[in-house]
Amino acid sequence: MQNNLLWWQQGVIYQIYVRSFFDSNGDGIGDINGIRQKLDYLVDLGVDALWLTPIFESPDVDFGYDISNYYAVHPKFGTMQDFEQLLKEAHHKGLRIILDLVLNHTSDQHPWFQQSRQSRTNPYSNWYLWHDPSPNFGVPNNWQSMTGGSGWEYVPERDQFYFHMFYPQQPDLNWRNPQVHQAMLEIFRFWLDKGVDGYRLDIVNVYFKDALFRSNPRKFGLRPFDQQKHIYDTDQPEMIPLLHELRAILDEKPGRYFIGEPFIAISPLDFLYSGTTEISARYCSPKMLHQLFCFDFLHSTWKAKNFKRAILDWDRSLQGKAWPTYVLGNHDNPRPASRYTKSENDDRLKVAAVMLLTLRGTPYIYYGDEIGMRDISLSRSQVQDPVGKKYWPFYKGRDACRSPMQWSGSFNAGFSTVKPWLPLHRNYQNRNVQSQLLLPDSLINLYKKLIQLRHQYPVLIYGDLSFINGLPENILAYQRTHQGSVASILLNFSQHNTHFPTSFLNDSHWRVLLSTHRGFVLAEENQTIHLKGNQAVILIREN
Repeated sequence: MQNNLLWWQQGVIYQIYVRSFFDSNGDGIGDINGIRQKLDYLVDLGVDALWLTPIFESPDVDFGYDISNYYAVHPKFGTMQDFEQLLKEAHHKGLRIILDLVLNHTSDQHPWFQQSRQSRTNPYSNWYLWHDPSPNFGVPNNWQSMTGGSGWEYVPERDQFYFHMFYPQQPDLNWRNPQVHQAMLEIFRFWLDKGVDGYRLDIVNVYFKDALFRSNPRKFGLRPFDQQKHIYDTDQPEMIPLLHELRAILDEKPGRYFIGEPFIAISPLDFLYSGTTEISARYCSPKMLHQLFCFDFLHSTWKAKNFKRAILDWDRSLQGKAWPTYVLGNHDNPRPASRYTKSENDDRLKVAAVMLLTLRGTPYIYYGDEIGMRDISLSRSQVQDPVGKKYWPFYKGRDACRSPMQWSGSFNAGFSTVKPWLPLHRNYQNRNVQSQLLLPDSLINLYKKLIQLRHQYPVLIYGDLSFINGLPENILAYQRTHQGSVASILLNFSQHNTHFPTSFLNDSHWRVLLSTHRGFVLAEENQTIHLKGNQAVILIREN
């Protein structure tokens, strides 16, 4: 592959859950000026772009994913001037800004919906998915809400139901209405004109629903939502031309980028994505999305073969049409530190970090994962997430992975001068940015080193990827090859020391680029590699 990749293909993208990153004004909630104050930290970490969770005005029923004004910044986060200053300073420091944009639904407090619900004759009457009751005053069809129960909500003023894929406070827009279509395109253009570098499009494949409102076929599942084949409420053909249109708008401004989040049969109990990479890959092409998330790593158990399978499936699905993405954590799933280990030991997390940052594709890092933040434990009274409140104790919501960033071991982990909106993890006095930066072998310093190596060695960005086979089953090994340079990445997913032959190292010009354990020596003369338990090694051979 030639050295012609774009910034988002070469770069590392850092997700910021805005409420939990840094509180600049002492109200217990992270904000835009808090991000501004930490830009130097992000530059030092080495990332190239920041994805911000929604910053728009919202009643916060779903913490920003229910938007009541697309043209205004949520007062809890700051002002439009604050955002413009963040954009200016981030760009000055070489950081790009990606906004999280929710186009499937609005808040029920949005003026559009407030008008729409009043009558069937007002100017906004057809801006949402309304339908008459079925015979005997039943719901229009069997479509379910992902958050539980029917997706239909009755409004007496209209004597009709409206559809909501998520909470009742998040009515779905009617994208078949040309006025809605035009209004959303104007929003899309507005923030690009502000200077944002791109978007993460929330649940990108559900904007359109079946025009005839046909019921979904039944299938086996534990809960009503999972007992349907979602063929009429997701993945409608109209989504393809819309993505073409959005991409054309984006391409008017060179260098802009967007990535989609696929909505694929999410269980209301565990928020796991159980769809196929083939569906995810459907929306990527030179005329549609630049990228679409693949979440297979988020529910891969700690086995080398599982991660290998996920990588192969993703590449096979994309078929060269798009550049891969890889994530270990995000705001909807348990943190990798809590999934992969039950202790405070970070050895497995270092193996995962080496994998994430040496694969062919764009790595996304969720805030705090660079220091190995763990999920917090909450009592029922502390739960903020509505789905957690509804399904407690069977599912406790997503708050556990959204706790405040642990900046230091001081009061409130250096996040805020007052009680934060969510509890801190009890380990913050030992596990924090300040203390880890002082430790050469810490997780954060490994992340910094890996990102530095990506920028220093083109083979780690541009190189083709091929797996090294015939090794012990607990070893995941692959090579990146580019213009005569080869990098070999060796990952031991076992806690036990392992050795294997070096037949794939066919000459003596290799050197150790990185090892997560001290004392690793490459001794070609005995033709054997010795890896300690949970050790990762990068070897390189250059022209």
